[in-house]
Amino acid sequence: MRITILGSGTSCGVPVIGCQCPVCQSSNPKDKRLRCSILVETETTRLLVDCGPDFRQQILPQPFRKIDGILVTHSHYDHVGGMDDIRPYCQFGEINVYADPIARKSMLEMLPYCFAEHRYPGVPAIGLHEIHAGQQMTIGDIDILPIRIMHGQLPILGYRFGNFAYVTDMKTIDDNQLPLLSGVDTLVVNALRFERQHHSHQLVDDAIAFSRRLGATHTLITHVCHDIGLHEEANKHLPPGVELAFDGQVLEL
Repeated sequence: MRITILGSGTSCGVPVIGCQCPVCQSSNPKDKRLRCSILVETETTRLLVDCGPDFRQQILPQPFRKIDGILVTHSHYDHVGGMDDIRPYCQFGEINVYADPIARKSMLEMLPYCFAEHRYPGVPAIGLHEIHAGQQMTIGDIDILPIRIMHGQLPILGYRFGNFAYVTDMKTIDDNQLPLLSGVDTLVVNALRFERQHHSHQLVDDAIAFSRRLGATHTLITHVCHDIGLHEEANKHLPPGVELAFDGQVLEL
């Protein structure tokens, strides 16, 4: 299984529009962070986790082939704002999108023209399916386990694929969800920055503590903002086995 980090930035992306800080002015490609998303692929199956407003830019460098499913973590714009751009992939057939009841309802309201009885010609052909935390599902040859996490007061989903887990926008997780993550070896998890608490996102220490709680041997930190500092410098402050994710990074599992 191959994991590609399509985007590792927070809702504003990095660089932030108008910001003159060293991170936003950096020429290092690893300091350029599009909105959060990953590709999960085998030889026969291709899944996208979230489809944010940078989707078009993220997917252009990738081989053009069928997307077998889109897994939605939640319906905030930085995670679903690119759904209209999946239109070219509809030549392979209807694209199945999977979301929990809250996100599904929001998407019906955000993209009503995609689900109208009489659709405007050319709109994306989307099959919108409701899924639930703890209920195992399989798409192609990839087993998927949705995990309930909390984005502040909003319940959202993380996803487990075998020994790999993708958890973004988490602030907390209920103890009853932790057994669903038992045995995870590689973890991609969110952390905004090192300092200054946020009401709905973890900091770096929170992400490290979560990783240690799971016993993950390799942890990549995603959904970071420019306050994290320069990529190369920030990595020096992370313990062994923990690193910042970067756009375009590929994990072969």
